[in-house]
Amino acid sequence: MRVFVAGATGVIGVRIVPMLVAEGDVVAGLTRSQPDVVASLGAEPVVCDAYDAAGLKDAMRAFAPDFVMHELTDLPDHLEELDEKLPENRRMRLDGTRNLVAASDGACIVMQSVAFPAGAEQAEQMVLDAGGVVVRLGYLYGPGTWYAKAPDAPEPRTHVDVAARAMVDAIYAPARSVVEIVDDGASA
Repeated sequence: MRVFVAGATGVIGVRIVPMLVAEGDVVAGLTRSQPDVVASLGAEPVVCDAYDAAGLKDAMRAFAPDFVMHELTDLPDHLEELDEKLPENRRMRLDGTRNLVAASDGACIVMQSVAFPAGAEQAEQMVLDAGGVVVRLGYLYGPGTWYAKAPDAPEPRTHVDVAARAMVDAIYAPARSVVEIVDDGASA
């Protein structure tokens, strides 16, 4: 399969790309500024901003993916900065999602979302209306996240490695489905 990973250098993206490559998929990884990281993961780097609708459409058309993994967020590295960055993350969720859906040209979109109220409903609906799959995750914990261990993270929570595996597995979920992955189990 040909898989376009939007957000390839994020905390989940850097885990997804090697999984897909190991499974024999041809992968392109979207990044704003880290093509060397994407290449080191085994993917074809695509340097483009998700807000650049025309550039994103051109990049996606050139790669011709079967699936688009939507891992786009604009969250800070430090939890203390979250309140300040929420408007930027909301913009990425809405405008970035809108641009991905428009650029996908029929490729199935698998979107990372959240299993707690966070204003993601509008972005989720765009993906579902396009026939995609939404994977709702809890607060992420583990290496590279705000929370090192499960007890540190609020509930619901999901280990980052479990989240990455769930995103890859969601390629096989039925169209227009929502899957929730949290530590206490999964439901569809």
